[in-house]
Amino acid sequence: MTSLALLPRRSMNVAILTVVFLRELVMSSVTVAKTVLSRDPNPSSAIIAVPLEITTDAGITTLANCVTLTPGTTSLHVSDDRRTLFVHVLDADSEEAVIAEIKEKFERRIKEIEA
Repeated sequence: MTSLALLPRRSMNVAILTVVFLRELVMSSVTVAKTVLSRDPNPSSAIIAVPLEITTDAGITTLANCVTLTPGTTSLHVSDDRRTLFVHVLDADSEEAVIAEIKEKFERRIKEIEA
């Protein structure tokens, strides 16, 4: 397929990622507000190593920005081999759940845009 033929599909994937990000932005904002305003805040913060499947600079940067711009999470570092993104999470019930959520909600969609 020519790059022009890919434009409608890529545009749709960008729109989907944008909607997913905005949804996460709102939901995470509410969750962080509840945590901060609770009488007994007891978050389980953690630094989590998220294995990366995307390899392009643009893809990794987009993923890191989506994570950082979502309240309650911050991208800290990308490993030198570009296979791991280290993320600080305000409240993590399970490391596996956080990794799965980042990969499903953001990384998978970024891969679809880059395909």
